[in-house]
Amino acid sequence: MAILQSGRLHRYNVASGETAEAALLEQEFAAYTGARYCLSVTSGGYALATALRAIGVSAGDKVLTNAFTLAPVPGAIASVGAEPVLVEITDDLTIDLDDLGAKAEASGARVLMLSLMRGHLPDMTALMARANALGLTVIEDCAHTMGASWNGTPSGRFGAVGCFSTQTYKHMNSGEGGFLISDDADLIARATVLSGSYMLYDRHIAGPDAEVFETIRLETPNCSGRMDNLRAAILRPQLRALDANRVRWNERYRAIETRLTGNPHVVLRRRPNSEQFVGSSIQLRLPTFSAHQVSAVIAQCAARGVELKWFGPDEPVAFTSRHVSWRYMPNQDLPMTDRVLATLLDMRLPLTFSLADCALIGSIISEEVSSVA
Repeated sequence: MAILQSGRLHRYNVASGETAEAALLEQEFAAYTGARYCLSVTSGGYALATALRAIGVSAGDKVLTNAFTLAPVPGAIASVGAEPVLVEITDDLTIDLDDLGAKAEASGARVLMLSLMRGHLPDMTALMARANALGLTVIEDCAHTMGASWNGTPSGRFGAVGCFSTQTYKHMNSGEGGFLISDDADLIARATVLSGSYMLYDRHIAGPDAEVFETIRLETPNCSGRMDNLRAAILRPQLRALDANRVRWNERYRAIETRLTGNPHVVLRRRPNSEQFVGSSIQLRLPTFSAHQVSAVIAQCAARGVELKWFGPDEPVAFTSRHVSWRYMPNQDLPMTDRVLATLLDMRLPLTFSLADCALIGSIISEEVSSVA
């Protein structure tokens, strides 16, 4: 309300002696993740595209990314004129490291945009070892892993840069918004100027020192995508509640998981002990089911008030799509990914659901799967 009453919504429109809400949010998110620098921007997709530009990806370059993702990830690659090279996934819904090696060598790509889709972290130690051996710079797409970690290291802290989203369906909600975090001063300086800092970069208290910008400020285009103070003010209290909300999401995840675990037709991913995940959605596979049977499960659950998303169809539906519908890039043969996605169902778990709601939802899904089987 103070921001609205002041009218100073633009992040650089501050009174004398005042620190902008956006700058404070960046400082707090950097501290939360343990990153040296943080930049807040207009969306997670903008963060991804800005990270690519800041790393030096340009038109015609090839960029690796895992094939199980949402459209903004290959879209960010395409937005800078680069070509997405899709990497197969495993039955655990994570990137296949052997295919990563093969695709990196065949394509000559030097950047991996690792999509941590639906909050599923691969073995990040093994992933980074493989990426380093291949000479790959890693951008982490952490839209679904804010608050998650691997062996105690926060998501977003493994690669050169981590990108986050604060769109409505993410772990913090400002309608739209995003972050980049990094320890690389030059990278964040380029991203800051790209985001539209003009010559006001010294107002970023979670940014590099002014001397880092001396050359960068004159060589880097302004591609305006700043976060505003109003969204930052909405997000700052949510950041303080993030760890408590992670516990609440995981309680809901486990409540549904418990009802599905005993069903012989349902396959769930086993969460490794090294992974501290955020269960804001749940995914289940029905590997023995036909497309007709999967459709029947979706319809019967919907009739009982449970809405499931399906990654199998060729045509995109709402937010859900897969590689065959991304026709702005070359068609790619992905038999492993297609097999997994053909029977993959997905459901968000908002905190407005009670634990009793989740238990009931899990029971409904299990009953309808058994009915169709």
